[in-house]
Amino acid sequence: MIIVTGAAGFIGSALVAQLNKNNYQDIVVVDDFSHPEKMKNLVGKNITAQVHRDQFFNWLRENHRLVQFVFHLGARTDTTEFDIDLLNKLNLDYTKQVWKSCIEFGLPFVYASSAATYGDGTLGYNDDHSIIPHLLPLNPYGISKNEFDKWALLQERTPYFWVGLKFFNVYGPNEYHKGRMASVILHAFHQIKEQGSMKLFRSHNPNFKNGEQMRDFVYVKDVCDVLIFLMEHRRKEDNGIYNLGSGKADTFLSLVKNTFEAMSLPEQISFIDTPEDIRDKYQYFTEANMHKLKAIGYTKPFHNLKEGVQDYVKEYLIPNKYL
Repeated sequence: MIIVTGAAGFIGSALVAQLNKNNYQDIVVVDDFSHPEKMKNLVGKNITAQVHRDQFFNWLRENHRLVQFVFHLGARTDTTEFDIDLLNKLNLDYTKQVWKSCIEFGLPFVYASSAATYGDGTLGYNDDHSIIPHLLPLNPYGISKNEFDKWALLQERTPYFWVGLKFFNVYGPNEYHKGRMASVILHAFHQIKEQGSMKLFRSHNPNFKNGEQMRDFVYVKDVCDVLIFLMEHRRKEDNGIYNLGSGKADTFLSLVKNTFEAMSLPEQISFIDTPEDIRDKYQYFTEANMHKLKAIGYTKPFHNLKEGVQDYVKEYLIPNKYL
C-alpha cells in the first residue's frame, strides 16, 4: 500500500491520479473528507481505503505491515491563516507524529514543505540545510512549515528514507476548490471567460514594474513525477530537504498572456492594488535552485510556463476535467 495524506486536496489527488497512471493501484487516501468540492478530486481513482486523518495513526498501527511508502501532503495551506494553534496542530504537530510513526514502523517518508519558508528571499532560494535555521518566513503558514524543517534536521532518529520538498508555485488541474488560494492561472481563466479581461496586482515595490513580479511556477504533473521518482529511487544517502520548482522564474504578466493565448482570446490586462492584508507579506521574486534534486539523479525536464499553461487550459479548464 502507498499512503497519501491530504489526498482529496490539489497535489494529493493529482499524485493519486499519477500513481494510478503508473499502475500503482493499492493506495490509501487520508484526509478529513469534509469538503464536497475536494471530494470531486477523488472520483474515478483506484483507492484501497479511505481513512479520516483523526483515525490515521490507529489505522497505521494496525496495518503498517502492508504499507510500502508514506507521502504526507496534508496541511493547512492557506497563507492568510493566522490561527497559530491550528497551524501548529495540523502542520507541525501532526507531521511530527507521522515522522515518528514512520520511524516506529520502518516506513519511508516524503513530506510537503513550502517555498513560503524562504520569506522575502534575502537569503536566496538554495535548499542548503545550513540556511534553514536562519530563514524568516513572512506569514504563519510559512513559519509552521519552516519550524518542521528545522525540527527534522535536528533529529537523531529519522525514518530510514525521508525527504522534505519545498513546493514553489504549483498550478494545474484539481485545484478548483482552493478559492482565493488557487493559482493565478485558474483565476485568470475564470476572469477572462466571464469578463474578457484580467486584473493583476499592481507592484508596490519600485524594483518591479506592474505585472513583472516573478514566481517559480511549477506544473503539478512535474511535481507528481518528482514524488514518484523519490519513491522508486529512494536511497538513504539522499535524505534531506529539497526545492521543487521549475527552476525558472516567470512574470505574472507572462503567465496571463499565455492564458489568453491558450484560450485563443485577445489580451486585455489591467492592474489593481494588492490587498492590504497581504501587501507587506508579498513575495516579489521566487526561483528554485534545482541543482540538488538533479544531483541525486532526477533528469526529466519540467514543463516550461507556456507548455504547462497550454496543457492546463486546453486539456482541463476548457473541458472542465479533473486529473
